[in-house]
Amino acid sequence: MMGRSTTGSISLGTDFVAGSIRVPSPAARMTARRTDAIRGMVERQGVPIYSAIGGVLSSTARLTGSSLRKRRSKVPPKPPPPQPRINERIRVPEVRVIDEEGQQVGVLPTADAIAMARERDVDLVEVSGQATPPVARLMDFGRFKYEQSKKESEARKHQAKTRLREVRMKPKIDVHDIDFKTRTVEKLLRQGDKVKVTVMFRGREITHPQIGKNLLDRIFDNLEDVATKEKDAALEGRHMSMILIPDKRGIAARDRAAQAEAEAQNGAAPAAEEPEGESGEPVTAGASGD
Repeated sequence: MMGRSTTGSISLGTDFVAGSIRVPSPAARMTARRTDAIRGMVERQGVPIYSAIGGVLSSTARLTGSSLRKRRSKVPPKPPPPQPRINERIRVPEVRVIDEEGQQVGVLPTADAIAMARERDVDLVEVSGQATPPVARLMDFGRFKYEQSKKESEARKHQAKTRLREVRMKPKIDVHDIDFKTRTVEKLLRQGDKVKVTVMFRGREITHPQIGKNLLDRIFDNLEDVATKEKDAALEGRHMSMILIPDKRGIAARDRAAQAEAEAQNGAAPAAEEPEGESGEPVTAGASGD
C-alpha cells in the first residue's frame, strides 16, 4: 500500500513499500546523505556540528582538527612600572637625606626625615633603595611625576620623528656630484634623520668593492664632525652602504664656527684708500694748494 496525502498525491516525506522492499522517499534519502556527510566530518575532525535537522551528532567530540581556529591566548596586561616609596611607605629605620637643592643633609631617622619634609611642604621620596642606607630626597612628588611624564612624552615624539633616509650613488661619480651628495646627507642629518648612504654596483663594477668603500669613507670624512656611524660600510649583494646618525653637539659646534668665521670676515673689511695728489702723495684734509 502506498501512503497518500489528503489530496491523493504521494507525500514526499512518507516511505512506500514496493513488494516486500521498503523504499525511502526522496526527502528521507536526502536527509540520510546529509547525516552521513556530517557524521563523517565529526569522525575526521572530532568537532561537534549541528546538522540541519537540529541535533548534535557527537556530544563527546573534541576540538582536535588542525584546520580549526586556535583559541586566542589571553596575554596578561603589562604591570605598571614600580613607583618609588614616599613618606610613610618608607619602612627602613633611617635614610640619607638630600634636600631640594641637591645638597646632602645627612643620615637621619626616617621619622625625622618625614617631619622635615612636612615642615617644608614637600614629600620624602626614596630615590635609591639599594643603597645603605637608602637615599631619599625632599621634593614635590606630584610635580616630579608630571615632569617625568613630560620627558617620556617628548622622548616618544622624538623617537617617532626619527626616520631612515637613503642617499644612493654610483661608484663612477664626478667630484662635484660627491659634494652635492655630501650636502644632501648633511641636510638630512640636520633634520634629525638617520641616513643610509648606498653605493650601487652594476655588472663588473662589483669586482672593485674598494672603490665604493673609498667613496663612503670620503663622504664620512667630510661629515665626521656632524655625524656618527651607526653601521660601518658593508657589502650586501650589489650594494655597499653605511648608516649615519646626527651628532647634535657636532652640528651646533659647526654652526658656531661658521658664524664666528662670518663675523670675522665682516669685521675685517678693507680700509678706504686715501686720494692721491698729482705728485702721487696722499692729500690731507684741509690742505690748500699754492
